[in-house]
Amino acid sequence: MADQASKPEPEVTLDLLSAVEANDQHSQRSLAQDLGIALGLTNAYVKRCVKRGWIKASQAPPNRYAYYLTPKGFSEKSRLTARYLRSSFSFYRRARNELDELFEEAAKSGHRRVALAGRSELAEIAVLCAGQHPVEITAVIDTGNEPSFLGLPVVSDVNSVSGVDGIILTDTRAGQETYEKMVASEQRIPVYAPKMLRVQTGRARVDS
Repeated sequence: MADQASKPEPEVTLDLLSAVEANDQHSQRSLAQDLGIALGLTNAYVKRCVKRGWIKASQAPPNRYAYYLTPKGFSEKSRLTARYLRSSFSFYRRARNELDELFEEAAKSGHRRVALAGRSELAEIAVLCAGQHPVEITAVIDTGNEPSFLGLPVVSDVNSVSGVDGIILTDTRAGQETYEKMVASEQRIPVYAPKMLRVQTGRARVDS
């Protein structure tokens, strides 16, 4: 277990938000175990997140609470994830390892023509990694104004991409939001997300 007590406050907060998003049946005791910090400290983090509107607590008998991420919580998790990725010294090595695994998985599944979702440093590493696999990157999906990215065409909408049978998520700023847009597209293209982006699948958001 990682020594969370020695981690900076923003990283512990990110781990807490990620844990709540992954499992809304956590008790504070189980959260403390997952985070590797004392129960009292966990309680303090949870209270602060509730006060800031990032987490909503709903009482569930007997004398238990279920925790959910609010829309503000999703936004804060995205912001902290982007901040963590930018400041991580091991970013390149971890990104390369995870992208290599995703390209291998995509190729084995027969998804050999892929698009990248999000223009970022992670996308740059993905372009480098793709050359080592039987996978072709055909486009980048991004809402920016630039028409190309590292020689690849940039399109603003997933439905504008043709001949693609897989999507690699590379958005480091709003990974969850972009992931949800990709999986909701009419084309039903499989989406591969690096673990480092901390994207959760099949989760319903809380509206308040």
